[in-house]
Amino acid sequence: MTEKKIELEGIDPREFYGAANANLSHISSLYPKLRLVARGSAIKVIGEKKETEAFSERFEALLKYYSKYGHISPEVIDRMLRDGKNGEPPVEGIEDIILYGNNGNVIRARTANQKKLVKEYDTKDLLFAIGPAGSGKTYTAIALAVRALKNKEVKRIILTRPAVEAGEKLGFLPGDMKEKLDPYLQPLYDALNDMIPAAKLAKFVEEGVVQIAPLAYMRGRTLDNAFVILDEAQNTTLPQIKMFLTRMGKNAKFIVTGDITQIDLPRPSDSGLTRALELVRPIKGISAIMFDKSDIVRHPLVKEIVEVFDKYAAKLLRESEQRRAADQIPGKPAKITHNEK
Repeated sequence: MTEKKIELEGIDPREFYGAANANLSHISSLYPKLRLVARGSAIKVIGEKKETEAFSERFEALLKYYSKYGHISPEVIDRMLRDGKNGEPPVEGIEDIILYGNNGNVIRARTANQKKLVKEYDTKDLLFAIGPAGSGKTYTAIALAVRALKNKEVKRIILTRPAVEAGEKLGFLPGDMKEKLDPYLQPLYDALNDMIPAAKLAKFVEEGVVQIAPLAYMRGRTLDNAFVILDEAQNTTLPQIKMFLTRMGKNAKFIVTGDITQIDLPRPSDSGLTRALELVRPIKGISAIMFDKSDIVRHPLVKEIVEVFDKYAAKLLRESEQRRAADQIPGKPAKITHNEK
């Protein structure tokens, strides 16, 4: 029997071993002939010499991976200890990982435009992400915000959206101001709950590190050292979106997301998103990523639903243009209105 001691230098053993030693248990299950004894920042490996050496070699590579990325998952452990090679692990798409969420979930840029948004973030302070429902605009933006907070690039995250009803009259909502507004902001909470443990998120909200508020609450503020996301921007008027964009302070990152096919304003023509984008897009330091149906990452049916509604909207537009052209034919009698009769 051979005994070997491996030190976890510069690594927090609690993080590496996982909650309730889940990672360590998974590692042990892959090498049932070995006995692993963890004592603080050291692991003692006991077993036959050949297997002990093979394990040690791959385990050292796993430690290098953890030191570089600050995280391991069951998938990474399997590939490196059971199937992997020395050095950099053969994990596909590692460059697309944005961060690791709760329970070790990998949150990555999955589509071409999501990857473009992540790339543009590195060089731009103001980004527009425009596209259909389910294309991951908001989720990717929030993932970038959480990563920036974890990396201490910003001191706070501010998420906002206009409190506009989506074609429904919700009526009276009971409770204090937060309870009245939470239904409008729930999609933002849902994304954050995937990325930050519930207790920690509650503490962040209490301390103001994470702020989720309706757009009206942004007026008069200067947002320094913050990652700010305006969601559902298609439901803002031009003055509102101007007000939001001019909140940008020092060391701030702004992302504006919206879907111009889902305007919930009483008069859709009041939406200022498209016009604002046209006005500011030529400014250096601003970029716009136009998502499309190919970016939809929800249930496969969502892509087809979006497509049929887009076709229907295009049909209505064509019919409207044909009627307008017909009304302008020279010599055609003008329509008599009710008041002229």
